[in-house]
Amino acid sequence: MRIGQGFDAHAFKPGGRLVLGGVEIPYARGLEAHSDGDVVLHALCDALLGAAGLGDIGRHFPPDDPAYENIDSRILLRRVVDLVGGNGFGIVNADITIIAQEPRMTPHTAAMRENIRADLGLDITRVNIKATSTEHMGFTGRGEGIAVLAIALVQD
Repeated sequence: MRIGQGFDAHAFKPGGRLVLGGVEIPYARGLEAHSDGDVVLHALCDALLGAAGLGDIGRHFPPDDPAYENIDSRILLRRVVDLVGGNGFGIVNADITIIAQEPRMTPHTAAMRENIRADLGLDITRVNIKATSTEHMGFTGRGEGIAVLAIALVQD
């Protein structure tokens, strides 16, 4: 068994789409990013890559590569799943924490879990998503952006 940790954070920008866990969330702002800015899936990719000893998301999908401009992060996640599997590891579970003052995440976490479950090929009980605020402290608390922590367990 091997465990990996992932973290990602992006700042809000006026307009644009807000996509988290592969779910488009109605909101007045999107996230600054080269891809679709899905911080949930980016943190999860890093956790999976870390658990398998395969570096990080930037190594595999460089942010300055035009091929990844505005790419759907679910595509990146599926590629990471293939990389992890191709290196002899099976994914056991994932636990994700979204840190944001706004928007409210609870109405969207079930759909996020379902997307991630499908992309990882796991039972829904092996994917957990929770959200917390920072009680108006820090950049997430001031509503400047969103941060995500993810942990993944793999086995060979």
